[in-house]
Amino acid sequence: MAAIGLAGTQMAQYKSGYQALRKGRASIRNQIYLVTSTTRNRNPLFSEWRLASIACRNFEKDLLLKDATMLAWVLMPDHAHWLVQLGTQLELGALMMRIKSAAAREINRTRNRKEPVWDRGFHDRALRQEEDIAATARYIVANPLRAGLVKRVGDYPYWNAIWL
Repeated sequence: MAAIGLAGTQMAQYKSGYQALRKGRASIRNQIYLVTSTTRNRNPLFSEWRLASIACRNFEKDLLLKDATMLAWVLMPDHAHWLVQLGTQLELGALMMRIKSAAAREINRTRNRKEPVWDRGFHDRALRQEEDIAATARYIVANPLRAGLVKRVGDYPYWNAIWL
């Protein structure tokens, strides 16, 4: 749908939600992104070990990542955070679709269901050169601590970082 502006030109109206997340998004080769995605309806699906394990396996599959590099990630009961460096083969949207779709297909096969696992969109933030990438990774993997799920990061099973 379009709105008529003062000069009689049409201006696109942006939808809320997924469309708003896409507004202004650009994929830059070799850029590092902090990405967050939630489960559908914030369902704490990944509280179940079997389903969390399936999702985690898909976060680091070379076949899915192509030439992107997964620097760090954490899977929470109802969302995930990834720190990923794009390569040259995939745009960020395509990469996230591959990771989330692969996890969802396997989870649905395991549960004998056909339903969305993840919300359609995701939130991303490109890290600037001067930002400390390792500090961002520490922030990501400390999510279970801040959420009160564990007392020590090492006690939480669903995370990884290349600096280990």
